[in-house]
Amino acid sequence: MTTQGDHVTTERELSVQIGRRDADFGSSVSVIMPVLNEEKHLAQAVGAVLTQDFGGSIEVILALGPSIDETNRVAQELAAADPRVRTVDNPTGRTPAGLNAALKLANAPIIVRVDGHCELPPDYISTAVETLARTGADNVGGVMAAEGTTDFEQSVAIAMTSRLGVGGASFHVGGEEGEVPTVYLGVFRADALDRVGGYDESFDRAQDWEMNHRIRATGGKIWFNPKMQVSYRPRATVKGLAKQYFQYGTWRREVMRRHPETVQARYLAPPTAVAMIGVGTAAALIGSAFPRVGWLRIGWAVPVGYVAAVTTGGLAISRGSSIKVRLRVPTVLATMHMAWGVGFLTSRPQRGDIA
Repeated sequence: MTTQGDHVTTERELSVQIGRRDADFGSSVSVIMPVLNEEKHLAQAVGAVLTQDFGGSIEVILALGPSIDETNRVAQELAAADPRVRTVDNPTGRTPAGLNAALKLANAPIIVRVDGHCELPPDYISTAVETLARTGADNVGGVMAAEGTTDFEQSVAIAMTSRLGVGGASFHVGGEEGEVPTVYLGVFRADALDRVGGYDESFDRAQDWEMNHRIRATGGKIWFNPKMQVSYRPRATVKGLAKQYFQYGTWRREVMRRHPETVQARYLAPPTAVAMIGVGTAAALIGSAFPRVGWLRIGWAVPVGYVAAVTTGGLAISRGSSIKVRLRVPTVLATMHMAWGVGFLTSRPQRGDIA
C-alpha cells in the first residue's frame, strides 16, 4: 500500500507492471469484477465476457465479497469450468477494495471493469480496444443502458436516461463521441491505473468518478463512445431507489470536498430543490398557524410548483410507454431528486484512510 495525498492506493507488483509494458497492446485484456450477492446474474455476466468477439486473450478475475447467497459457489463453479476465470477474496465486500484486489492479479495491458449484474454486448471489448488505440485515451466507456422489466423498473429506466432525471451525463443520456469527465464502468490502459495508484478505497460510491478525475488530473483522457452500451437493471422498489440515490448524493459531496474544482451547477440542483421545498413548506405551515403572518402561506407555491413540474415533465419524457409506467415516472423523478439532495445535504466528511 502507498498513500498519495488523501488517497490510499494499492500498488501492483513490479514484475506485473513490466510485463504489461512489454505486452503487445490490444493482444489481451483482464476483466475485473467485484461480486457481492449476485447469485442470479453472475453466470450470465461472466458468460457475456467469455463470449466476446475480441480476437485476443481474455482473463476474468472475480473479487468475491462476503455474499449471503450462493454467489461464491457459482463463482467457484465458473472458475472450475474455465481456466480463464479466477477468483480472489474481498473480505470487506466493498467495491473499490474488490477492484484493487483483482487489479493485483491482472496481467494484461488493458483492464475492463465490469459489474456482476451487467451483461456486455458481444462487441464491447473489441470496440473499446479499438477506441483506446484510435484516441490515445486512458479510459473509454459508453452508455449505461437502463432496461426494466416491471412497470416500476421501466419508469426508473426512463428517468435514468433523461436529463430531467440525471442531468446531462453522456453515459446516461448518450451523445456524440468525444472527451468527457467520466464514463460508466470503463476500459482502461493498465498504465493509467498504475500511474494513479488504483481505486481510492475510502469511497463507497463515486469511486469511478473520483478515479477518472485523478486520471485527468495527471494528464490522461477519458473518452465516451456511444457504440459501447451495457445493459443495466434499475432498482425494483422506491425504497431501493431512494437508498441508491441517497448514497449518490452523499458521496458526490465527498468528491466535491476533496476536489473542490469539480463543483458543477447540476450537482447542486437537487440539494437546492430540497432546501427550497423545506423552507417553502415550513413558511406555509407557519402562515397557516399564525394569521398575523398569513402571507407566508405563499410558501406552498414551492412544493406545489415542484410537484407540478415533475408531473408534467415525467409525463412528457414517458410518451409512448404504457399508462402504468407513465404514472410512476413522476414519483421516480421525485424520489431520485429528493434522495440525492438529502444525501448531499446530510453528508459528513468521510475517512480517507480506509484500507
